[in-house]
Amino acid sequence: MGWEAWFTIGLLVMVLATLIRTELPTHLVMMGALTLLSATGILSPQEALSGFSNPGLITVAAMFVIAAGMQASGAIHGIERRVLGRPKSVTSAILRLCGPTVLLSAFLNNTPVVATLIPAVRSWASKIDIPASKLLIPLSYASILGGSMTLIGTSTNLIVSSQYASLTGQPEFSLFAISAIGIPVGLFGLLLLTLLLPRLLPSHKQRQAFAKLREFTLDVIVDPSGPLVDKTIHDAGLRNLKRLFLAEIERDGSLLTAVSPLEKLKGGDRLTFAGDTDALSDLLAIRGILPSNHQDETPLEINRPERCLVEAVLSPHSAVLGLSIKDSQFRDRYGAVVLAVARNGERVAQNLGSISLRAGDTLLLEARPNFVRQQRLNRDFLLVNDLERESVRHHKTLLAWIILAAVVISAAGGLMSILNAGLLGAAAMLALRCCSITQAQRSLDLPVLITIGASFALGNALHSTGAAHWLGLQIIDLSGHSPILLLIALYIIISVLTEFITNNSAAILMVPIVLQICHQLGLDPVPYLFAIMMAASASFATPLGYHTNLMVFGPGNYTFRDFLKVGLPMNVLIGAATIITIVCVFDL
Repeated sequence: MGWEAWFTIGLLVMVLATLIRTELPTHLVMMGALTLLSATGILSPQEALSGFSNPGLITVAAMFVIAAGMQASGAIHGIERRVLGRPKSVTSAILRLCGPTVLLSAFLNNTPVVATLIPAVRSWASKIDIPASKLLIPLSYASILGGSMTLIGTSTNLIVSSQYASLTGQPEFSLFAISAIGIPVGLFGLLLLTLLLPRLLPSHKQRQAFAKLREFTLDVIVDPSGPLVDKTIHDAGLRNLKRLFLAEIERDGSLLTAVSPLEKLKGGDRLTFAGDTDALSDLLAIRGILPSNHQDETPLEINRPERCLVEAVLSPHSAVLGLSIKDSQFRDRYGAVVLAVARNGERVAQNLGSISLRAGDTLLLEARPNFVRQQRLNRDFLLVNDLERESVRHHKTLLAWIILAAVVISAAGGLMSILNAGLLGAAAMLALRCCSITQAQRSLDLPVLITIGASFALGNALHSTGAAHWLGLQIIDLSGHSPILLLIALYIIISVLTEFITNNSAAILMVPIVLQICHQLGLDPVPYLFAIMMAASASFATPLGYHTNLMVFGPGNYTFRDFLKVGLPMNVLIGAATIITIVCVFDL
């Protein structure tokens, strides 16, 4: 091998180590690898950037828009209203929830499916007296299983198919090519969800972390005759308190939220702070601050039109990850005040300003009423509550279903490629106003799209430099030249990688290696590529392994241990079912 191959292997190791050991965003790490490959001349600029013109990437973007149309038109809500009902047991509730979720996720990106159903499931759980924690993990797992049933069910399947066609010159897989594997495994997974999971799932009370606002908020009064009258919040020394954040000011019956440090105080102002309630004595030590005369009530528990309380989950793409609340300048950045942070199902009780934010943290925010609408274009949050939701276009529900059916029939019947069917479907959703342009823009998960496009550069370098050939030889030696042991080894490698890096990146990096292995052994690559698709999506053991797991992590008050307890058996059993199904369907 030349230096180019060794450089590429070293770069691959660096990329994996960086993604596993740091919190750097995946798309930035992959763009860094692309830059190095282009700058060193290992790839030409055209080769380095070829992933961004890949048909699979564009198809993924189109399917995001189609999913947005289904969500905005109320098509997903309709399933929820008609199917959930009032089951008598946890098993029956899981079956009612997971059956439709599997079917929806087979044809739609599962992020909007899960995002739409989370608040509905939490409300439904309280009505049928079943803890939401018994239902939200099954919701996520069902969406993962459904996504593996068709080529458009998850972006990973589309990308693997497109990369296979690009590297071999063969046509891309058909819409239902993977269904012979995905459907049996999905049905087996559904059986596990209804029979095995109810015994393993935790019973956490809903809203456990933020149940009592009085535990982390306190209020005081500005002395009308004191020295703070007409002083700004900053000059009064109320902006940079160590243990408390000023959340709002009640003045003459009106409310000021996300208050500017330049706001001047008036006599009689009622100030509500969030943070360490033991710091009340620190506040009262400031001249001009008096105890509140409303000790029997909590201001935030009173509904006011000037504010809304929002629970939001930090996404893996958030710009504030790794920063403390104070250093992130959260109030200035988002126009909202952090009242409390929950992690692993429990409220973080340390100094609020010093809490270092992590992906999956659930934040209780006090914000202005338009906060949710504004943040719908921001990928920093996975908003999971229903406050200030844009109006659902119920009169477009039937039209959205017709568009989705037309896309599926056109692609499955060979009338046009999946790419063209997806593009026309996305255009129809916009033209017929099943969703707004704003909703379509927000549906385009740019970090995911950038990650996919940039990952192709490293995959292409592995293929063109001979690095994939060398890595393939090592895996062949590991498997003892046995096709079945090779299948098992590849599945395990990809399954482990997916728990630490994104499923798309894991799949893209493994495709050229698998193609080299199959070429050297004279094997049909198709079953091994299907194993990549299945293993890259079947990530159940950690909340960080798959984005829908992260979405339900906070709302279900789950811990990492909850996911390990439930997810490890799912990983093993779904992996075994996948390998057995592939061996039965294909003559290895």
